[in-house]
Amino acid sequence: MQNYLEFLQAYGPRFLDGAVVTLQQTALGTLLAIAVAVTTGFMKMAPIAPVRWVGVTYIEVFRGTSLLVQLYWIFFVLPLFGITLEKFTAGFLALGLNLGAYGAELVRGGVQSVPRGQYEAATAIGMGPVLRMRRIIFPQALRNMLPPWGNLLIELLKSSALVALISVSDLMFESKQINMTTFQSAQAFGTALIIYYVMARCLITPGMRWLEQRLARKLSIG
Repeated sequence: MQNYLEFLQAYGPRFLDGAVVTLQQTALGTLLAIAVAVTTGFMKMAPIAPVRWVGVTYIEVFRGTSLLVQLYWIFFVLPLFGITLEKFTAGFLALGLNLGAYGAELVRGGVQSVPRGQYEAATAIGMGPVLRMRRIIFPQALRNMLPPWGNLLIELLKSSALVALISVSDLMFESKQINMTTFQSAQAFGTALIIYYVMARCLITPGMRWLEQRLARKLSIG
């Protein structure tokens, strides 16, 4: 125990720095994933065939290929076509684009889970398609989407460890560097494991529960 406390005293700041980068990658990846999910989810439901095909193609490609391969393509292959991205940017882009494809199915499923009567009632009082979706359908769909979105964001947090492979100085990168310096694998990766768990269970899970409760109250008042 004493040795571990000394280990934390010596390397704790580096773990914290890595955790901050991991949270940044997760936050930016989440924002991108939400934008991609909403856009492609509605594209997949579009009545216009070419728009629907684009949405379906995007979802199938990004769900059907490895996140690691996508990360390498963004960071190593795009420069061959004249598009060079800084490693931090490449990291959260890969995360957001990949998880957004999975989120698109949650958006589609959430919207389609709203009873047909809600559409008919909104139409009967004169609401157009956009207003009907914004005021009636999507808030109810969002309530159904939030629980699986919580799981998806935890998956995004865990997947962010892959950005260490392109030398983004996140928690996993720092843990690997510390392990290479000290050869104390149990301490280095055990500490990383604990930090990942704390971030998932003490930040993402309570945050999603709060959002669910807030939305439920808002809908009940409305």
